[in-house]
Amino acid sequence: MVENTITERVIGAAIEVHKVLGPGLLESAYESALRKEMELQGLQVRHQVPLPVVYKGDRVELGYRIDLLVEERVIVEIKAVDALHDVHLAQILTYLKLSGRRLGLLINFNVARLKDGIRRVIR
Repeated sequence: MVENTITERVIGAAIEVHKVLGPGLLESAYESALRKEMELQGLQVRHQVPLPVVYKGDRVELGYRIDLLVEERVIVEIKAVDALHDVHLAQILTYLKLSGRRLGLLINFNVARLKDGIRRVIR
């Protein structure tokens, strides 16, 4: 599956989750619901995927985790915050770099209209 198709399907699933749950919940609730919705749509999803940091050839286990990895190609980072900030964008860019992946979605569910909370991020 092509990355653009994956992101379209993820966004559709996120819109469905937001329509059902609305804003105001914890990130973990949205993560579980989004994972379930994507699985119902036939997408392969892994959650809380360990992300090691390699520094000068040494692997450092720091407990970083990718919220959702869809079809082994697209990283989805979930937020439930008042507003997305540069640090959130930096986080997903770093996850893309460390994982060797090219495309990610940063989704903030704590908004009135979900389209206002979605950022497509390319490395």
